Amino acid sequence: MGITLDTGALIAFERADRQVRDLLEHGWAGGSYPTVPTAAIAQAWRDGRSQARLAGLLRRSRIEPLDERLARSAGELMARAGSADAVDAIIALSAATRRDVVLTSDPTDFMTLAAALNGRIKVIGV
Repeated sequence: MGITLDTGALIAFERADRQVRDLLEHGWAGGSYPTVPTAAIAQAWRDGRSQARLAGLLRRSRIEPLDERLARSAGELMARAGSADAVDAIIALSAATRRDVVLTSDPTDFMTLAAALNGRIKVIGV
């Protein structure tokens, strides 16, 4: 099972959060790279000169682009789940395609999305 990172997990890594770092280091040691949807990068990225840690994480991650199919599916998921957060829906769907664990700073919202996805994702709060 892989890991997909939400914006809060990216920010936590940038702030040297030990839990996030340890989970990612464990994966990297086993040859596994986390997935980062581009929508999460847009929310977290502010200034590359001061975000060296985040830039390093992105170099060691799979970056998943947002295409039309994923965007439409995210809108449908938002309708089913009663959610208003498009980025969270994109991240949840991205993770669901691989049955990943989502590392998130907002586990409550992701649990709602997970229920609408019939449990195809697991959620870990960070």
